[in-house]
Formats: sequence, structure tokens, C-alpha cells
Amino acid sequence: MSTRQKTMAIIHTSFASVEVLGKLAKDVLPEVRCINIVDDSFLFDVVRKGKVDTRVTKRMCSYFLAAEEAQARVALNACSTVSETVDIARSLVSIPIVKIDEPMAKLAVNKGKNIGIIATVPTTVGPTSRLIERKAKEVGKKVSLKSWLCEGAFEALIAGEVKKHDSMVMERIQEAATQMDVVVLAQATMARLVPQLEGRLRKKVLSSPREGMEEVKKILEKA
Repeated sequence: MSTRQKTMAIIHTSFASVEVLGKLAKDVLPEVRCINIVDDSFLFDVVRKGKVDTRVTKRMCSYFLAAEEAQARVALNACSTVSETVDIARSLVSIPIVKIDEPMAKLAVNKGKNIGIIATVPTTVGPTSRLIERKAKEVGKKVSLKSWLCEGAFEALIAGEVKKHDSMVMERIQEAATQMDVVVLAQATMARLVPQLEGRLRKKVLSSPREGMEEVKKILEKA
């Protein structure tokens, strides 16, 4: 079925992901109307507290409810750090909610046993690790995980120091790729680095935006 006239909502926790996903949506879903809901206070609150607490969960759920009220056919959660709030939100709304990193996690499990995780926000490591472990368990596979945190990279990106952010992340990607079968980029904002990779290195590295958007496309085509 054509996706014409359908609407999707993207829930962001950083303005940095709005441009990245906006361009991707136009490429993958050119006929779909896109609503962006942004609350850039989330990550700072979660990092300060060291966890996703009840208040953050309630606020995230309110945005998925808002997406449903706006008549979106599907919602996309753009932030891996708060991805586990989706498990609760799914019981509150009637529309499908896609975790941007869930398709990537499935693919990582299929591609290898030793999986590296690159993150620029410390509170993303836990949710991403648990998601990959859950996907491995679903297919009866044991995986070994190792994470690399690019400390200061996210702050550099928010401050507009894109080259500094990219350099820090690229260094960790190259390090992880020498040790692991596959490397996942936990933040959607790192996806633009993938085209800069070459040969075997590029084949090892997975990012979440395109896989997540393709999942949204599948849902809309079935709607």
C-alpha cells in the first residue's frame, strides 16, 4: 500500500538528530509527513542522575501519546538512552513505536558474536547492551559485548565542534573494529561517519538511523 498522506512522528532528545533523521526521512519516505517532537533536556537530566527515572519515563510516554493525538500512524524513538521507556509507552498507545536502534541490534547479532558498542553518552551503554543481549537471547545466540565511551564527544557536538566530535568517535571506531566482529554506533548522530569508512571497516560498522527508518517504512506500507 502506498505511504502517501501518512504521518510519522519522531521523538528526539537532541536537536542534533533532527537534521540527520529529517534528511533520511525525505530519502526513505518522501511522501510521508514527518512531525518532530523535541525535548533536549532529557539527556542532561539522565546523565546527571545516572539513570532513566520515573519522571523521564512519564515525560517520554506523554510525547508518544501526543504523537498519537497528532494522528501519526507510527512513532520513532530517536534516542537509545531512553529506549527502554518505549516498552512502557507501547502499552499506552495504539500506534506502533519503533526503537531506532532495535533493527540495528538484530542485525548486529546476526553478523557476529563479539559486538562492540561506541557511545558518546554514558547512559546509553546500558540500554544498548541490554537490547543487544535481548535480541541475541531471542534467537538463542550468546554474544560478547565490549563498550567504548567517547567522553566529551557529545558535548563537543552540542557546542558546534563537529570535527572534534567526529575525530573522537572515529578513533574509537577504528580501535573497536580491530577487536570485534561488528561495531554498533549507539547514537544516531554518529551515522554520518559511516560513509567515511572504507573496505572491511565499513562492513563491520552499523548505525541505527537507516535501519530504523526502513522499519518505519515497513510498518506504514502494511498500515
